[in-house]
Amino acid sequence: MNAVPRGDLVPAGILGLLGTQGPTSRVDIARSLRLSPATVTQVIKDLLTRGLVEELASVPSTGGRPARLLGLVARTGVAIGAKVTADHVALVTVELDGSVRTSTVHPFDPREPASVGEILATALDDSVLGVGVGVPGSVDAQASGIVDAPTLGWHDVKLGPALRNRLGVPVLVDNDVNTLAAAERLYGVGREHSSYLVVTIGRGVGCGIVVDGAIYRGAAGGAGEIGHIPLTDDGPRCGCGAIGCLEAHIGSAGLLRAARERGVVGPRGRLATLLKAARDGDASALAVYAEAGRLLGRTLAGVVHTVDPEVVVLMGEGVDAWEFWQPGFEPALRGRLLPARRELPIVVEPWTEVQWARGAASLVLASPFDSAGTGGDQSRMVRARLGTP
Repeated sequence: MNAVPRGDLVPAGILGLLGTQGPTSRVDIARSLRLSPATVTQVIKDLLTRGLVEELASVPSTGGRPARLLGLVARTGVAIGAKVTADHVALVTVELDGSVRTSTVHPFDPREPASVGEILATALDDSVLGVGVGVPGSVDAQASGIVDAPTLGWHDVKLGPALRNRLGVPVLVDNDVNTLAAAERLYGVGREHSSYLVVTIGRGVGCGIVVDGAIYRGAAGGAGEIGHIPLTDDGPRCGCGAIGCLEAHIGSAGLLRAARERGVVGPRGRLATLLKAARDGDASALAVYAEAGRLLGRTLAGVVHTVDPEVVVLMGEGVDAWEFWQPGFEPALRGRLLPARRELPIVVEPWTEVQWARGAASLVLASPFDSAGTGGDQSRMVRARLGTP
């Protein structure tokens, strides 16, 4: 269920609802946002006067006069989303309804964090409501954007302040998997479920945790780092420096190491070679994926027991090979869940890199629903750029 807008969140909440769900009647707006019909009528009148929404066609009513649908005026605003990786930045501009207007990829050297601002500046225009940035690490808060990202070699990097000074627009920064969880809130399972997990597999293993409609970030923004749950005392060394983390076993590097040990790929073999071998029925390749699935399922069972989500969404580059992970994953997960949890839905979503960047843009697009104040002044600035009080 959508978060309830309060005070100055009401106009922006209505705009956000129209942007994400399309033309909607006043009655359905009131029902979706749990507002009184009188409040909706008053706010819609103001938004019509400001030229932010428009009345569209009428639809049949079960009684009384037909209901008029309301929609956003075209080009009300867009959000920029950026996914930062160790060698490139994926950049998108996204409409309020979640559709991607443009998508580009830019080379990037993490030794020069300030260059992110130069890349983002190429996408700025007067229609931009704000910028969302997803990074593979911990972020102290969306509104401040101080980053620790070992895979980028970043410690205490003041990315948010630097980008705001360079761009002059609202900037929200968060862990990249949290941005995917925000996108699910607007466009995916979060419309129907208030508590869920978004788990990503690929180069690393991450988890976005949504509880009662809000992303749970932890005391210092590091919640959900399930890739660093320790599994073995004598396993491979993880990129974080510890021994035997889940990510060290089943992240991209871990899969390749296991594939080399089984003779599936050579010293310079790639994941594409491992995947092709699995599709060709190679028993050793299938065993690599099955073992990775088993370790993921076993670990995720513990996370499920801790958080008690309504649904789990699996995403990331690794889902391209999910059919080979699944034989190990399903029995490991279901067999370790309490009986009442064994029917937990697992949703596997098709993957493109654009989803990372659209997730980052969702930090901006979620600002109309930010009744918890997660984005602080930056969210309030986004709402102001929408033309709401």
